[in-house]
Amino acid sequence: MEEQTAQNLLVPTETYLKSGIHIGTKFKTAYMERFIYKTRPDGLSVLDIETIDQRLRMLGQFLAQYEPEDILVVCRRENGWRPIRMLEKVTGIRVHAGRYPPGMLTNPTLDNYEEAKIMLVTDAWPDRNAVRDAIRVGIPVVGLCDSNNTANNIDFVVPCNNKGKKSLGLLFWVLANEYLRARGQLKEGETITETPDDFTED
Repeated sequence: MEEQTAQNLLVPTETYLKSGIHIGTKFKTAYMERFIYKTRPDGLSVLDIETIDQRLRMLGQFLAQYEPEDILVVCRRENGWRPIRMLEKVTGIRVHAGRYPPGMLTNPTLDNYEEAKIMLVTDAWPDRNAVRDAIRVGIPVVGLCDSNNTANNIDFVVPCNNKGKKSLGLLFWVLANEYLRARGQLKEGETITETPDDFTED
């Protein structure tokens, strides 16, 4: 795929920068090293914005192959609860905010049993029980991964700051737009009426 240029990013570079979507942690894993643009003097990793944008575009198109009820987004980290709930409101994609109950995808006798064809986790470490369940039932797993994440068992990685409020708010706002656009529910250049701030925890 051709490298994205600043002119055709999904949102302006400045919007990405203000959200901190590219600011990683001081720790970096060998797997995530290829997504890191540079390391700041304070030791924080800086993720490549063009790659983040490219992966979000690909993710929107990939998820658009699935009906919203067949997708499950899981987030244990509190900063992601409002973003994923807004994603659900706007797109119909199913979400689970908070602690993931083991067996939700694998044990049909549970009251909260659900089926899904693909899972997205906001962080593979706190959401590891969900990842394990997805592996057991054989569905693909998309993971939002910061510089300190290991990507074992993740089928598709979206490098990003998966901890910050503004970062997660913008990311899921972009994803909502890309998903609806790829499914023909938004015209090219059109966006949802909600703003990134609506997707962001207070």
